[in-house]
Amino acid sequence: MLQFGLRLGVHPRQVVTTTPRPLPLLKAIIADAGTVVTRLSTAENRAHLAPGFIAALEARYGGTRLGRQELMGELIEDRADALWKRNQLERLVAPLAGPLSRIVIGVDPPSGSGAGSCCGIVAAGMDALGRAVVMADGSVEGESPAGWVRAVVQLFRRFEADRVVVEVNQGGDMVSALLHTAAEALPVTPVHASRGKFTRAEPVAALYEQGRVVHAGHFPHLVDQMCDFGPEGLSGGRSPDRLDALVWALTALMLVPGGEPRIRGL
Repeated sequence: MLQFGLRLGVHPRQVVTTTPRPLPLLKAIIADAGTVVTRLSTAENRAHLAPGFIAALEARYGGTRLGRQELMGELIEDRADALWKRNQLERLVAPLAGPLSRIVIGVDPPSGSGAGSCCGIVAAGMDALGRAVVMADGSVEGESPAGWVRAVVQLFRRFEADRVVVEVNQGGDMVSALLHTAAEALPVTPVHASRGKFTRAEPVAALYEQGRVVHAGHFPHLVDQMCDFGPEGLSGGRSPDRLDALVWALTALMLVPGGEPRIRGL
């Protein structure tokens, strides 16, 4: 009905202000070649808001889908064929409670370096209820091999992990050698991807459906990849590096027999 208000004048225009929900009409308006889109976050309006208001909202909604939509002005939608949904993942966020019996760092090294590269690095452990707990997304972008290796070692030491599981399809033995150069005694398990990414991810998605995986915090970049990953990969065509690291870590914890159990508190 908005269009009927544009019948007069030389260059009629309309101003639409709204929360960016993924409604078909709103997406059509944004996609129109004549539309100019301006986004404003709540933080940019802080001069006109009560002190402490933004901090209170961030404490309650920071990192959640609702927070990104309402506070940051992002339009977020899930793919219909994705293995995960945002509302499902947000229900699984819970503070870490009790000791963990085993901790693994999953690593998906980049095929190259430079500003567009990303090394997926995810930490996950086993809790007393037999669930996997995703504890951190330590992925780094734009780093040299020395830089992402340093990030892996730092996350390993931060959580006193038991093992690093790293995909070596791209770099072969050199990947393990790089990690051992940074920390000679680092326990590294190289893994080869013999199946497609979607096939590898499906059993891990099933663990989530069974309630056997929880997140100890909000990991928005990781969740973005999880909810944008379908049979043809990510919609943007880039590698799901963070998701691959998650899959390797949870596969090692939950889907591969064996391991070195140790009890520690965090």
